[in-house]
Amino acid sequence: MSENAANGNAVDYFLDRHVREGRGDAPAFADPARRLTYAELQAETHRFSSALGVCGIRRERRVALMLADTVEFPIAFWGCLRAGVVPVPVNTLLPTSIVLHILADSRAEALFLSAPLLPALAPSLGSLRYLRHVVVVGEATGGEKRFADFLATGAERDETVAAPADEVATWFYSSGSTGQPKGTRHVHGSLRATAETYGAQVLGIRRDDVVFSAAKLFFAYGFGNSVIFPMSVGAATVLLPERPTPETVLATLRAHRPSIFHGVPTLYAALLAQEALGPGAGSDRLRRCTSAGEPLPEHIGRAWRERTGVDILDGIGSTEMLHIFLSNRPGDIRYGTTGRAVPGYELRIVETDGRDVKDGEPGELVVRGPTAAEGYWNQRDKSRRTFRGEWTYTGDVYSRDADGYYRYNGRNDDMMKVSGIWVSPFEVEEALASHPSVLEAAVVGRADADGLTKPRAFVVLRPDAIGQDEAALREELKAHVKEKIGPWKYPRWIEITDSLPKTATGKIQRFRLREMP
Repeated sequence: MSENAANGNAVDYFLDRHVREGRGDAPAFADPARRLTYAELQAETHRFSSALGVCGIRRERRVALMLADTVEFPIAFWGCLRAGVVPVPVNTLLPTSIVLHILADSRAEALFLSAPLLPALAPSLGSLRYLRHVVVVGEATGGEKRFADFLATGAERDETVAAPADEVATWFYSSGSTGQPKGTRHVHGSLRATAETYGAQVLGIRRDDVVFSAAKLFFAYGFGNSVIFPMSVGAATVLLPERPTPETVLATLRAHRPSIFHGVPTLYAALLAQEALGPGAGSDRLRRCTSAGEPLPEHIGRAWRERTGVDILDGIGSTEMLHIFLSNRPGDIRYGTTGRAVPGYELRIVETDGRDVKDGEPGELVVRGPTAAEGYWNQRDKSRRTFRGEWTYTGDVYSRDADGYYRYNGRNDDMMKVSGIWVSPFEVEEALASHPSVLEAAVVGRADADGLTKPRAFVVLRPDAIGQDEAALREELKAHVKEKIGPWKYPRWIEITDSLPKTATGKIQRFRLREMP
């Protein structure tokens, strides 16, 4: 089937439609090394799709994308969809063991990755049963194929798979209360639905917008920000491949003058600490800022508006719902709350037995809307717990005030969001306990000076480790956790204690640890 509007394949709506309607010369993506128009992106995705076929990767097979935020990411993503192949974005910050789990769990037949990520993975890739191709953006060091050479094997034009809107388009991996990643499957129609709900009716994305998201493409939040919303209207996106520090973010804002900026509370707090922050955060076109990933403290939102002149639209979404479904919106911002339901979504707050709570009382937030995932890959019990008929159970504890605004109360499974990324306390505890000096550990969330949640650890030492320099040990343990499970998950505070509070059956009483000053 040739490209046409009847095709439910999302690549037709988000990419081919713009070229078909005469917007092919409009800028689509720019990274520090390269720029692409919509027509150029379309041509590259045809070559990518064709090259997948040359490699023998067929429809509905999975391909992992472990890529920095460069133009190769949208080329690979939309090229996969054009071929009916399922792209699986992978967090580039994950330790090797978890990446290997995702590659094995998804049965990825090809891995596309940025060259700096190759050395850590290369020794282990041969152990993966289904992986047949490794393609590197940048210089390959072994038998891998370079991205440019891979594209060169494809034809200039490839048939676009006619996919129904209900066919699975992509997977995003989401961590649960055990810390194990879960493959969350989203259909083609959900990509358009999130653009038509949050993108159009809250963000108010326009064709003349230039978008910059500090949240990375491998997150559902960052992917929606940088790809789905701008491409839904034919707008342009600026990509930052390096780590989004306050310095790099402000430099990007000054250089590219975006009209929309997407961040997370931790980054907004860090930017507010910069003396250089002023009106528009350096961009005279800035008209909209958003935040998600963790609750935005009220004082940060108000301080940002005072310094930059632009409000932050704080919202909550999830990998399971693809993007934001509850949010403040332009002209209706109440800092300290997460706002109200995004048009197209219905929200409830329920007790453990499913009954709705009264206004002002806490309960689990559940949501019904058009972007819910089809389910988790090979995780039947967890799929049943999360996806119940039309309702998705978020695990977030909320209350609703008399005016209909929702306020975050925490997680019902002890999960924490740190810098916008879920962190399981059990995963951090296991990492700490793997250190030779640690007998046992417990981790809870604690608010820092900006009101943002960070891990706090309580550690009981092994007898032979007692008496060593505790200050040096704390720094050693932090480094150990960073190396084991990821740099954002380390405990910011480590308390060395003689014992942990436990129940009669030996379960740690985390509520007592949370109450400690």
